[in-house]
Amino acid sequence: MPPGIAPFASPRGSGYGAALPARAVGAFVSDIFREIDDELRRENLLQLWSRYGRYVIIAVVVVLVAAGGFAAWRQHQRSERQAQSTRYAGALAFVQDGKEEDAVKAFAALAQEPGGYGTLAGFEDAELLAKSGDRKGAVAAYDRLGQSNGIEPELRQLAQLFSVMHGFADADPKAVIEQLAPLTAAGNPWRATALELTAAARLKSGDRAGALEVYKSLADDSTTPQGLRARAAEMITALGS
Repeated sequence: MPPGIAPFASPRGSGYGAALPARAVGAFVSDIFREIDDELRRENLLQLWSRYGRYVIIAVVVVLVAAGGFAAWRQHQRSERQAQSTRYAGALAFVQDGKEEDAVKAFAALAQEPGGYGTLAGFEDAELLAKSGDRKGAVAAYDRLGQSNGIEPELRQLAQLFSVMHGFADADPKAVIEQLAPLTAAGNPWRATALELTAAARLKSGDRAGALEVYKSLADDSTTPQGLRARAAEMITALGS
């Protein structure tokens, strides 16, 4: 053995040329491959970053801008709703104080804006016009609501129903029946009232038998509100005599 060289210990003995333990050799080799693998990954990442890094930065910036824009939009919407709420409350105060002209103007202005308060203001505006005797103005206001795509279908149909009600005295009965036809379908929330108006339009046109048939259907329908069923029963009695 060369001088100064210590022999490696071996499970089978000692001396020059004895092998390292298999477990130690395996761990040593595993560490080498791990370092190589880490270096390759690092190199690949650097290559990817040099190639696509600017796109990653752009994507991050876009996401941050979008998130900030969404937050700003939500804040704007919240501020708009608060402002609408304040104007709506002010218009209601005009009504309570008996200043109906000011209330009509306030509601009419707010009705031009989108959102729930705009829709409520539209109905309030139309109702005030009707109470003041301006039936044509009320019908026009309800028609605008009925033709608006910015509100729920049920509310559009309700506006159509009110339009027919306030314009009934001057309207052609056949036109009224045609307008109400979509609202008389089964499952429609305004079906009972639409049928009652349909029966009245039939009477106005001279169709007594047709009106009686509609009143009977209302009286026999358990889903018809109690008050309306009572009126239908009274009309059946009156028409049957």
